[in-house]
Amino acid sequence: MSSKRSQARNHAVQALYQWQVTGQDIGDITNQFLAEQDNASFEVAYFRDLLQGVPTHLKQLDDALRPHLDRSIESVDLVERAILRLGAYELAEHPEVPYRVVINESVELAKTFGAEQGHKYINGVLDKVAQDLRAVEVKAGGKA
Repeated sequence: MSSKRSQARNHAVQALYQWQVTGQDIGDITNQFLAEQDNASFEVAYFRDLLQGVPTHLKQLDDALRPHLDRSIESVDLVERAILRLGAYELAEHPEVPYRVVINESVELAKTFGAEQGHKYINGVLDKVAQDLRAVEVKAGGKA
């Protein structure tokens, strides 16, 4: 993962994980990350959008994920939960990003931060979410 947008996702997963664990204000976490990171190395506006968007749309994201999980959302590992929510948010709110890119980026995040086989779980769940949220694009083979 080397693009500035990929780095934004990388930081966003870490920040969302922190938010899930601590319950800290997302604005405070955002400011902390921006103070600690080299802002030239990632797309700051996209990072901010992801960090504001996931908590704002949390119920809709969890509702989109729930039918495709083999356990309750609360039982999903915190790292994988952050990645799934991030991926679902991008699928729902960023149609300019091809669904395959969203899934691939999420799988790479899971390989970096998640459990050993977590990337397979992320791939399977987000593939099903994409079929719900991006049905036309998925049917068209990603060329919507």
